[in-house]
Amino acid sequence: MDILVMLEDNPEHSTMLAHVNSVPAPLNSERPPRDVVTLYGVPSPESLALALAAAVESRRLPEERSDTIRHLGVWPERGAVGDAAWRDMSTGQLLTRDLEIPLETLVDTARQLLGECGQTIRRLVAGLTMPDWPEGARRAISFSFSPMFAVSLPGAVQVDTLLESFREADGITFDSEGD
Repeated sequence: MDILVMLEDNPEHSTMLAHVNSVPAPLNSERPPRDVVTLYGVPSPESLALALAAAVESRRLPEERSDTIRHLGVWPERGAVGDAAWRDMSTGQLLTRDLEIPLETLVDTARQLLGECGQTIRRLVAGLTMPDWPEGARRAISFSFSPMFAVSLPGAVQVDTLLESFREADGITFDSEGD
């Protein structure tokens, strides 16, 4: 999963914690689909983990397709609510579906994310809240999750693959052969 995390420090969306949008991969491109997570207000590792949990859980839904466009609002009291849209390949018809991910599911996934990659999530929050961003610059940081984590079945998270991707992202890869 390729993710862009942005910070909107002047929230105009009432009590919405975050907005999660998916962007399909361009046609004839090797680039993976991307999720754009926009946090509102003052971010914390817990709020970012909850928003990332919405991105992960939205990809676990039945009938998930790579060309699906999803829009989800994340509320601390409601969970994630939104919709998904895609084109039927045989008819060309635009199909839509309402999405709702319960708060309990988001909290469980967020807790799992914080447990396995809390240091990286805290670094993202620290990067977004650094005071020395240039005047008028959009606060945004891009990173990737392991695709195996994003599509694994509930309760079957591939922790080794996830941890390996974060070690590589942190520059602490190692070769375990010969140990």
